[in-house]
Amino acid sequence: MSSQVSSNNQPYDQEIIDIVDYVLNYEVKSSVAYETAWNCLLDTLGCGLEALEYEACTKLLGPVVAGTTVANGVKVPGTKHVLDPVQGAFNIGAMIRWLDFNDTWLAAEWGHPSDNLGGILAIADWLSRTTDKKFTIKDVLTAMIKAHEIQGCIALENSFNKVGLDHVILVKVASTAVVAQMLGLTRDQALAAVSLAWVDGQSLRTYRHFPNAGSRKSWAAGDATSRAVRLALIAQTGEMGYPSALTAKTWGFYDVSFKGKPFTFQRPYGSYVMENILFKISFPAEFHSQTAVEAAMTIYQQMQAAGKTSDDIKKVTIRTHEACIRIIDKKGPLNNPADRDHCIQYMTAVPFIFGRLTARDYEEDIAADPRIDALREKITCVEDGGYTADYHDPEKRSIANAITVEFNDGTSFAEVAVEYPIGHARRRVEGIPLLIEKYKTNLARIYDADKQKKITDLCLDYDKLVATPVNEFMDLLAL
Repeated sequence: MSSQVSSNNQPYDQEIIDIVDYVLNYEVKSSVAYETAWNCLLDTLGCGLEALEYEACTKLLGPVVAGTTVANGVKVPGTKHVLDPVQGAFNIGAMIRWLDFNDTWLAAEWGHPSDNLGGILAIADWLSRTTDKKFTIKDVLTAMIKAHEIQGCIALENSFNKVGLDHVILVKVASTAVVAQMLGLTRDQALAAVSLAWVDGQSLRTYRHFPNAGSRKSWAAGDATSRAVRLALIAQTGEMGYPSALTAKTWGFYDVSFKGKPFTFQRPYGSYVMENILFKISFPAEFHSQTAVEAAMTIYQQMQAAGKTSDDIKKVTIRTHEACIRIIDKKGPLNNPADRDHCIQYMTAVPFIFGRLTARDYEEDIAADPRIDALREKITCVEDGGYTADYHDPEKRSIANAITVEFNDGTSFAEVAVEYPIGHARRRVEGIPLLIEKYKTNLARIYDADKQKKITDLCLDYDKLVATPVNEFMDLLAL
């Protein structure tokens, strides 16, 4: 029965065909995309290294069964783990996403396309060690550009969050497509692999929202990119695909999970997403709050100059965009770090009180400070229709927030507005030097001075880096 079904002539959904043909045939020529992917690679790895300081993350890393060893397996940066490619993808993916500090894409759907690096690096390292396929870092950058593009272009016009689904489903689809190409799957096998990713089903957003916000949001993308590796390996065996996985009446993805609506597309696949990706450079905060945190830091400096503290604040008004209100405008108890880094009131209260916002500021000891919750109650969000429109405008793609602070003595500061965060494409010249410093800081968390120099000497030399074999690069990052 299986072989009979798998040999039918039913055509694949066009959406699946477009993804596979893009990955197999598109030649990336954009120097801007490659330069941005280079910066993205460094930043993403650095985020993973910082996460290794948190036991909540490291307890999930390593093999599925303790003590399992894999000959010529994937090396996990900053650790001694050597793993099979599926678990290697999970480890790398969980690390880089843990602190909500890696890149972001904002559109009808949100997400973090560098989450795909877990599967990309794992497969490139494993194949380079075990087969005659030898990947360089240039190959990794190319795969990153394409994974970013698949995830981001689908997200431009199609809101998964509005039907209760999480964006990691797009990580699974994008990772499956690029991993299939890296494995050398035939076109038919790659089509099957991508169809399997859509068939895999729903990824509920329940772990990102009250009352269930929790740490799964920090490893969900690692789970998705590792599942992609598994599905691509299954398809490589010749396992059948499901041609109408999206469009099948009643049982397809559109009818089951997308309220019967087919995807719409703003643009064909190219290199647009990587060129315009958003970096979280200064603050580990959900991206819709990045400009609010920048504004809060500016206001904190003004308060210092005026001799005022957070205790003097009577009211704070945040003028913002609709997506911010829908995701991170929260009142009431916040139960854990994952809850706090998705609350704009928390993320602005901390800078008003301490003049900073770091990953540690979401932990229990800081959250216990009664001034934070007291100030949260004074912070109100209101939608600005113009900000919402600019958020969706493909020529602007702003993430604007504006803050006004009123004090108990009746005085107030002029509103501080920030339309584009420092990680935005419009602020690359300003942002990239800070991104490099962030990377160096994260290297110093793990490696001694000699190792740091070897890594930075390689990573900051683009021509040398892109020619480096992936397995040698991963050897350098391992302990």
